[in-house]
Amino acid sequence: MSYVAKRTEGAAGAPLFLTFHGTGGNEGQFHGFAEQLKPGAHICSPRGDVSEHGALRYFRRTGEGVYDMDDLAARTAAMADFIRSEKKKTGAADTIGLGYSNGANILASVALAQADLVDTLILMHPLIPWEPKAQPGLKGRRILITAGKRDPICPAPLTQALVDYLAAQGADVTVHWHPGGHEIAQSEVDAVAQFIAG
Repeated sequence: MSYVAKRTEGAAGAPLFLTFHGTGGNEGQFHGFAEQLKPGAHICSPRGDVSEHGALRYFRRTGEGVYDMDDLAARTAAMADFIRSEKKKTGAADTIGLGYSNGANILASVALAQADLVDTLILMHPLIPWEPKAQPGLKGRRILITAGKRDPICPAPLTQALVDYLAAQGADVTVHWHPGGHEIAQSEVDAVAQFIAG
């Protein structure tokens, strides 16, 4: 599976930093942010290949918060293949993934299916509206989740359920809440920078 993607070539032996945009975004949404966060890294930002009334996404849904699970499974497998190919191409030993909203959801879905592909996960406003199966491969993975306490798209109780699930798998989970909704707050940006630097 091939995606249209924006790439920045990194130094030899540098980590691979993958970014995944939200619904209606594109491959440029977080690319520059990743360059700032990890200078010298290989940066790869794939563009979602699903159009929802002209808005780019990574998988189909039938309504707000209602996923087409068959489509999600197929596109999760395709994205996993893409990530594996980028890792091989760059030779990176360490892989970081950052996704927002729909981008966080495809990244989380890949991690739930194939936990060994991405070492460090940054999930901004994720929504996993099902109960994932146990995934022992998540043990020890560093994961940051950022969310809004009043997010109408990713309700706080579902975010907390994901945090609890990841912790139960043995992941090293950090959570940052802001008081607002689905927007990205400056405090989140700061939390991501601190997490990457840590």
